[in-house]
Amino acid sequence: MLTRISRFGLTLPRLLYNPPARFVSQSKANSATGSTAMTELHPEVQHSGHGEVSPYVKNPDYHGFSSDPVEDEWNMKVGFFFGISVALVIGGTFIHYLPDHGMRQWARREAERLIQQREADGLPLIEENYYDTNKIILPTAGGQ
Repeated sequence: MLTRISRFGLTLPRLLYNPPARFVSQSKANSATGSTAMTELHPEVQHSGHGEVSPYVKNPDYHGFSSDPVEDEWNMKVGFFFGISVALVIGGTFIHYLPDHGMRQWARREAERLIQQREADGLPLIEENYYDTNKIILPTAGGQ
């Protein structure tokens, strides 16, 4: 998107300036129309020399922060520094130090600790019966 806009370059101020347009009829003249008709689309504006001038004409490097070129560039640099650099650094730091989502890291550490403990005790990592079969209550064959 920015590359398309940057192609305009210095033509952008000329595109923003809207001169009065005059249209001339190119159809063949016949007796019904009379002579060639000239119409004004916009009335011509008399410029007294004190009219409003586009900031792009006064300062081609206008960034939209101030009409003063030095202050405009300074505000642009400060705005981009805080808006991009600081936001990326502080935002990245904030995301990095968020708590463990879903406790995935804790679960991994706990599993590794249990594996080391079972290996030290000489037990298998997972027993044949995960649940104690004496504590499981099964339904009777009669239904209830």
